[in-house]
Amino acid sequence: RLMGEIAHRYSLMYYACRGGNWELGYHELKEIRAAFRIAMTTRPKYTAELEAFDREHLAPIEKAITGRDGEAFTMAVQRSIAASDEAHRRLGYPFVRYRLPNQPPDYLDLGPGGEP
Repeated sequence: RLMGEIAHRYSLMYYACRGGNWELGYHELKEIRAAFRIAMTTRPKYTAELEAFDREHLAPIEKAITGRDGEAFTMAVQRSIAASDEAHRRLGYPFVRYRLPNQPPDYLDLGPGGEP
C-alpha cells in the first residue's frame, strides 16, 4: 500500500512542480515523507535506508522546490528515481523499478495558482 501511495504522490509532486504549482508539489513531498515515517514504523528494518534516501534525495528535491528551480528539481527527481531503483535492487527487489507516468493525471489542476 505505501509503495503505491509513494509512487502516486511522487508523480503528482513531479507534474505539479513542472506545471508551476510549487505549493502542491511541496505538499506532496511532505506526504511522501509522512509515508516514509509510516514505513519506518511498520518495517523498521528499512529505517536507515529510508532516512538516507530522504537525506540524499528528498532534501535536494525540497531545496529545488522551495527555490522554485525547475532544472535542479528535474535533475534531483531523476537522480532519486535511479537511486530508488538501485535501493530496491540492493534490498532484493530488482523487479521494482519506478517510472514517472508519461502524462500527468487529468483529475487535478497541476498548473500554477491556487494560493490562499
